[in-house]
Amino acid sequence: MGRPKITVVGAGNVGGTTAQRLAEKDAYDVVLVDIVEGVPQGKALDISQAGPVCGYSTRVIGTNGYAETAGSSVAVITSGIPRKPGMSRDELLATNAKIVKSVVTELVSRAPEIILILVTNPLDVMVHVARRVSGLAKSRIIGMAGVLDSARMRTFIAAELNVPGTDVQAMVLGGHGDTMVPLPRYTTVKGRPVSELMSKEKLDAIVKRTRDGGAEIVGLLKTGSAFYAPSASAVDMVEAIVKDQKRVLPCAVLCEGEYGLKNVVVGVPVKIGRGGAEQIMEYELTVEERAALDASANAVQELCAAVDRLMT
Repeated sequence: MGRPKITVVGAGNVGGTTAQRLAEKDAYDVVLVDIVEGVPQGKALDISQAGPVCGYSTRVIGTNGYAETAGSSVAVITSGIPRKPGMSRDELLATNAKIVKSVVTELVSRAPEIILILVTNPLDVMVHVARRVSGLAKSRIIGMAGVLDSARMRTFIAAELNVPGTDVQAMVLGGHGDTMVPLPRYTTVKGRPVSELMSKEKLDAIVKRTRDGGAEIVGLLKTGSAFYAPSASAVDMVEAIVKDQKRVLPCAVLCEGEYGLKNVVVGVPVKIGRGGAEQIMEYELTVEERAALDASANAVQELCAAVDRLMT
């Protein structure tokens, strides 16, 4: 048995950093795919040359095709375009849906047992597109959103309370974006509910900042968006799958009745292991939380309906 092969599609900031983080684990073969000639090859070479210094001997292959992805255990899909000024949401949807459709088709034809982790935005809709075109079981198509959103929330809480971020556990449900549903009741510091440790006003401000987390970074960078935390979150999910960790992580998956949601992709707590999204864990929600999750699911459903129209 060789090392598991992990493919990363899209060699931009998120994809390149994901490949780097995977290489540093020294446990996988990594394939980096991008349509731009030279970019994945150059980044793969650069990551490989850091190996002797950082103490890893990972094989990293950069390619413009998909032949090298054959037999991949997991693929992280980061390819797509960011929303540009003056671009309508439908244009972004149509373009990224086309990209994801072609990427997923290429991957699944060469690695029928693959598990797909989607990072491309609008995230929940891209999971829906991947499901439509891949024919894979719903457990094998997972969106990376809640891990990142809850990491942001944990960071803000840790800074406010002056504790290590690793001591903070947070849970964020719903769509990835304006309608996300942070659950302060399930957010703890060393087991203590965060509501005992800070005022409601402080917590509400943190929830709002979490919701705007991506936009805050875009506003500061001016060109481009977050990639260190998103890539770390994607690798966390890869490890949970390949190492069969059975960790409960907030991920975007298809709900079929859980939380009263029918046939919609939305962020929920999921047990992640070798089978992918092995089980959706149902938390008790208050009336308000459930209403917020329903609203989030409705927003995703509208986008999915739009993308279905654009793709037919």
